[in-house]
Amino acid sequence: MYLKSLRMQGFKSFPDPTLIEFHEGITAIVGPNGSGKSNITDAIRWVLGEQSAKTLRGSRMEDVIFNGTETRRQLGFAEVSIAFDNTDQNIPIEYETVEVTRRYYRSGDSEYYINQTECRLKDIRELFLDTGIGRDGYSIIGQGRIDQILSDNSEERRKVFDEAAGIVKYKLRKKDTERKLERTENNLIRINDILNELEQRVKPLSNQ
Repeated sequence: MYLKSLRMQGFKSFPDPTLIEFHEGITAIVGPNGSGKSNITDAIRWVLGEQSAKTLRGSRMEDVIFNGTETRRQLGFAEVSIAFDNTDQNIPIEYETVEVTRRYYRSGDSEYYINQTECRLKDIRELFLDTGIGRDGYSIIGQGRIDQILSDNSEERRKVFDEAAGIVKYKLRKKDTERKLERTENNLIRINDILNELEQRVKPLSNQ
């Protein structure tokens, strides 16, 4: 599995459709200050489901949309697509290329796609669980992230190691199952209460 391409339109400093292809041998993106290197990293984080505007170096999510210049008007949406080679099937989906797309409008509406099929944000997050390349994956280390990990409490550091060990999805499934069991138990209690109430009503009728 490896990153094949990144396509952006209307995202931060990339108003025009921009395609970056990561051919074999490319290991770094270099450029002068202000050329958009950090925005490329932000685009990768964003398309994989990042919901924190602060993490994306903004104050609100609308800040990811190209805001215009003296010579160009602002745009109404931002769109980023990221494609991975999946011939080794590390991503649990039966496609040799996996493309994820995220689109965000100034109205606040969002759209998500996996291989051009509309989906939920939850579907994208679950798809990349334990692959290391999700929103919280260890393969994306932003500025100050190392210092943050070192200063975090033991529980937060453990999350990083859980992701690397590939057990996050099992923990999430366990929590989901526990929530379902709790709801089922509450429903059973409610049913028993209803049955007891009905029995109390039936007794006088039986005596008659």
